[in-house]
Amino acid sequence: MSNPPVKPTEKELEILQIVWEKEAVSVKDVHEALGGDDANGYTTILKLMQIMHEKGLVTRQKSGKLHLYTAVPSLENTRQQMLDKMINTVFQGSAAQLVLSALGTNTSSKEELLEIKKYLEKLEGGAS
Repeated sequence: MSNPPVKPTEKELEILQIVWEKEAVSVKDVHEALGGDDANGYTTILKLMQIMHEKGLVTRQKSGKLHLYTAVPSLENTRQQMLDKMINTVFQGSAAQLVLSALGTNTSSKEELLEIKKYLEKLEGGAS
């Protein structure tokens, strides 16, 4: 029986965004991408990444003196896991309510709305 997926914290998600973008990163890369010492201490980022490694969110490989970290869960899997949880907990299982709430914020561009419309048309065409 496999372990349930690990739910990353908000800070871990910030780090994962950097790891997904760059694929293999050192602690220094993440520290700099997060704003350096003004925003986060180097040792804080190091500790967070060590915890993420223990939790199975990243793998760690030695490259010379550096440890390079890569993400274990994909961006798509993480998004889907978080979206499923939100639909179930915030919207009582209704994906439609999630979509209506998201579109009701008036932050979608015309291009995004057109893309959504095309996607819905594609879904309707496949349901016939």
